[in-house]
Amino acid sequence: MNQTLFNEFHEVSAKEWKQKIQFDLKGADYNETLVFHSKDGISIKPFYNAEDLKEQATIKSPEKWNICERIYVVSEIKSNKKALEVVQKGAESLWFVISSEETDYTLLFKDIQLSTVPIYITSEFLSEGAFNSLSTFLAGKDHNISLQIDIIGNLARTGNWYHGLKKDHEILNKIVGKAEGFKSIISVDGTLYQNAGASIPQELAYMLAHANEYLNHFNNKENNKPESQLQFLTATGSNYFFEIAKLKALRLLFSSLAPEYKQVEKCHILAQPSKRDKTLYDYNVNLLRTTTQSMSAVLGGANEVYNAPYDAIYHKNNEFGDRIARNQLLVLKNESYFDKVSNTSDGAYYIETLTQQFAEKALKIFKEIENGGGFLKQLKEGIIQRKISESARKEQELFDAGKIILVGTNKFQNPEDKMKDDLELYPFLKMNPRKTLLQPILEKRLSEKYEQERLKTEQEA
Repeated sequence: MNQTLFNEFHEVSAKEWKQKIQFDLKGADYNETLVFHSKDGISIKPFYNAEDLKEQATIKSPEKWNICERIYVVSEIKSNKKALEVVQKGAESLWFVISSEETDYTLLFKDIQLSTVPIYITSEFLSEGAFNSLSTFLAGKDHNISLQIDIIGNLARTGNWYHGLKKDHEILNKIVGKAEGFKSIISVDGTLYQNAGASIPQELAYMLAHANEYLNHFNNKENNKPESQLQFLTATGSNYFFEIAKLKALRLLFSSLAPEYKQVEKCHILAQPSKRDKTLYDYNVNLLRTTTQSMSAVLGGANEVYNAPYDAIYHKNNEFGDRIARNQLLVLKNESYFDKVSNTSDGAYYIETLTQQFAEKALKIFKEIENGGGFLKQLKEGIIQRKISESARKEQELFDAGKIILVGTNKFQNPEDKMKDDLELYPFLKMNPRKTLLQPILEKRLSEKYEQERLKTEQEA
């Protein structure tokens, strides 16, 4: 390229740009007219340039990302068959959710190439015996398996420990002491905070404080220290650029915290689309939402991307929904070239500035949590729950006022759209009264109230 081509153009400063914009506004206020104030506490300017980057942090993105398929295991034989099929159809990693302590891993993993296919295991229980069964099966085998043990996440989601604070930590310590060879053992489930309505700075701060509880615990000489990477489960929302910056900020924040505990600075991120903006009516729009949210996950630097089917909130697991969800990611990777460059968003003034702003705001919240006794203490006192509820209420008010739009639900509704005969799953927040140690954090979609009213109208017609 002929570099002299640009010699005719002088560098334009931010001040000069702003003066030109102010002139063109013809007296209108710059801040009121062009500066957007987000619900996350970020003020978005109409333009960004190099002057906005006070300091650009180095954030190492993974060299590749995998298309992940999630399989809920009830029958080992059926789950194994499905796993082998989806790998043939383009899935690059498998995420098994184990429902029974008696799971037979010989049947579940039959013919799966354990050394080449990354596998993630979430268990709906905490059991040393079940872990021993898995370890026995894996003895002498080369594998690429990551566990997703998150006792604090279970407490936040359900309001109870699996067994009790002391016993949960004892079992965790024993598993960590025998988990050599696993790619990851401890995970932090940040999807809960996003799906419950936390702002992005809150979400980042809570994931960091959540992780800090584990780092603190294993920093104790009496406890076995995991040598593997910490894993984060994240949910990407609808604000495309914000979500890219969120994942970059998460890596930046963790890389600052981990060295304090002499922990591996890199973290592993498994991302999936948020549930919060998914709708029951005009459900095909969910395809657009999950596509852009998966794109944000890739560009933000996720290691794995799981795309939930467009009909997951009201249909039981089905082959068509799974195929469409998987194909969305296949199109991104193989036809849209989202696998060609690992750091696409690096150097973008807007995204880099957002990353720094989110990191700074999250760090401030994180310090407040630590000064208040830590994440577990604030969770037990209900402070975390209250803060998320406040954020969720503000977002719900914006949605109710039509300032946050979900097409087909609070704008451009199709009156011919009927759903009462198509519900296979209950799509709303379930309230099951039970005794808990603390108030659980509850996930709730923005459109639930509207949908319940429309269903009622359908039933009365």
